[in-house]
Amino acid sequence: MVMALEGIKVLDLSRLAPGPYCGMILGDLGAEVVRVEAMDKRARVEGVLGLSDELAEMFRAFNPQGRNKKSIILDLHKDEGREVFFRLAEETDVILEEFRPGVVERLGIGYEKVKEINPQVVYCSITGYGQNGPYAGLPGHDLNYISTAGLFSAVKDDEGRPVIPSNLMADMAGGGMHAALCILAALVARSLHGVGQYVDCAMTDGVVSLMHLEPLLQRTESLSGLPYYNVYETRDGKWFSVGNVEPWLWENFCRALDREDLIPMQRDTEKYPELSSILREIFKRKTREEWFEFFKDKDACAAPVYDIDEAGRDPHLRAREMFVDLEHEKFGKITQVGISMKLSGTPGRIRSFGASPGQHTEDILSDLGYSREEIDALRDNGAVA
Repeated sequence: MVMALEGIKVLDLSRLAPGPYCGMILGDLGAEVVRVEAMDKRARVEGVLGLSDELAEMFRAFNPQGRNKKSIILDLHKDEGREVFFRLAEETDVILEEFRPGVVERLGIGYEKVKEINPQVVYCSITGYGQNGPYAGLPGHDLNYISTAGLFSAVKDDEGRPVIPSNLMADMAGGGMHAALCILAALVARSLHGVGQYVDCAMTDGVVSLMHLEPLLQRTESLSGLPYYNVYETRDGKWFSVGNVEPWLWENFCRALDREDLIPMQRDTEKYPELSSILREIFKRKTREEWFEFFKDKDACAAPVYDIDEAGRDPHLRAREMFVDLEHEKFGKITQVGISMKLSGTPGRIRSFGASPGQHTEDILSDLGYSREEIDALRDNGAVA
């Protein structure tokens, strides 16, 4: 069955988190993604993480961000390496990079240069703060971007201190997924209007967009500290989530507990300490799994709080193929995250594990029309590996 992005070619110069995740989304949907790896091993993801060769091989097998991609090593500082890049760029649909603003221009491979040979290209730059503005040139990581975006005003502990989350909001959502959405929109625009374009994707912008309701919520009723929208410890020391925002769901919840007297307390903020105390005591009566079974037929919003391993075994997530078992020739059965976009006519597919750096250099150069002698010369010159 044909995949949604089958026939779309992506040239991926990114290295860490947001870019590789964006490339994973596009690759899962059928795009042909070619990763351009750095000549210097320290600049590749395994070098940044300080992995040995053995651990790097295992990392590539288990890391879903590398799947469905080919790999070529290019030295973009050399004329010969840039010539290979331009030959690839000439026939690609999408270029993805995440260097700091100005780097690709200094290398001579920026959008304006590529547009001269491929005016229909979609060229996406993922950065922390965007291509313009006072912070454009600043270095940073997920933590810095969510700080600037104001996210910590919504993620604090009981004493008001910022709680550092995993790198989900800026790297993955505001960066990788945001960039994939931008790229798909640009591809649709190209198909409708016949024009390529430059995509300026800032992770901080993405986080601000994700927080679009926070100013309103903080001026009305924040979702923080609400007894009917909270987590409670269970008898076995685990946690259970309750999210009954709508009055009728709250009523169902209270009736299931045989505590109809709690129904009027949902919006009575003065009673919140009392209500929270009552619910904490109630949830201590059963284990997490007992509560989940109890609420399954009560038409109330209630769910167990899982850790990562538990989520991977959850029967619903398995039925949805959000965790899939794959067979690796060296490491045996490997579990990876599945494909979240469920398209009935053009479903995505996991076609390959992450490639080792330069695994496809020879094949890619041959497909570009390089002869055996020319490939050897490029290797001898250090332009490719």
